[in-house]
Amino acid sequence: MSRMKTTSLSWELQSQTESPLAPPADTLEQLAGDEWALQEGGGKNMPPPADLLRRTSERGGRPLLLEYRIPTMTEDMARNALLGFVHSKCCYGNKAAGELVIQDLRQVTVYRYRLETFHESRLSEWTFQPFTNNLVDGPQNGAPPRLWDIQVQAPPMFQDDVKKFRVPHSSLVKECHKCQGRGRYKCSVCHGAGRMRCVTCSGARHRTKQQKRCQMCSGTGRKRCSTCSGRGNKICMTCQGEKKLLHFIQLIITWKNKVFEFVSEHELNFPGELLRKVNGENVFKDENILVYPITDFPKPEISLASQRAITEHSTTFASTSRILQQRQTIELIPITEVHYQYAGKKYAYYVYGLENKVYALDYPERYCCGCTII
Repeated sequence: MSRMKTTSLSWELQSQTESPLAPPADTLEQLAGDEWALQEGGGKNMPPPADLLRRTSERGGRPLLLEYRIPTMTEDMARNALLGFVHSKCCYGNKAAGELVIQDLRQVTVYRYRLETFHESRLSEWTFQPFTNNLVDGPQNGAPPRLWDIQVQAPPMFQDDVKKFRVPHSSLVKECHKCQGRGRYKCSVCHGAGRMRCVTCSGARHRTKQQKRCQMCSGTGRKRCSTCSGRGNKICMTCQGEKKLLHFIQLIITWKNKVFEFVSEHELNFPGELLRKVNGENVFKDENILVYPITDFPKPEISLASQRAITEHSTTFASTSRILQQRQTIELIPITEVHYQYAGKKYAYYVYGLENKVYALDYPERYCCGCTII
């Protein structure tokens, strides 16, 4: 009797794919407030209100000009830097580094300007989960708060992060749209029968050659469906068998640190991108909610870069995000061009950054050892 009931129920259920699907937008009520209007095809990004932007634009404090000294490069420091560089390369010999004769050290300083803008954006979207209890914080408890009125704890400044929150008073309970509130759906493999044709005997109940009863299906020609364990139906993956779903608006807050970087010009035969990977001596720091462009730095291109960076970030984030903090710095990066002679020929290499890294394009003692650089 029980088996007949189960089979009858399984045929009433519709066969469904197993992946959870979002409900049609027209199945959910509109909540109070324009910013909670449902959007077809995904979430809704809300810009911060004008009064919030005005509050964050208030400035206090002054930029800080730091004390610094330009590091001096000596012959011993230049040679030791090259020896360390050679030892890190499997295809470089150390004889030339030990015997070369340094003829000239030419020190050059370049400046690296960096603007960091730590900003916050907010996105709202409808989502759902199986309804497992009777606690529903819905519109009956009041109107949902405005997107930017929801108070959250921000991460440490200039650190990227993403957090998700349930918007208060936005919850709605609805019948599962995937299984129509049944909690189960017909097995798509056995089509609700609970049993399938035996693959060993192909449903013939015995093996053709031996004419013996098939041991795999005990001579019945059919086996229990392994997908649904013979029940003919499976638990709905969307509601997890609960028959109902709790729909609510999810607030997704994204904090990101946008970086603008500029390195002043130099006349050396040196790849500028290498300077992005080293540290320099801090000479200027300005940190506030919003910083002002630098106007009187001795290197005019640094001042122009500051103006361009601040304008670019302001234009990019003003209408979509809230700027929480900005920081602009200037670093002095030392570069030393080392001219030397080895085996009667002249060469050059560069020592750069506070780490004394080396760039030696034409080092004279290089071999092909078949190593692979990853």
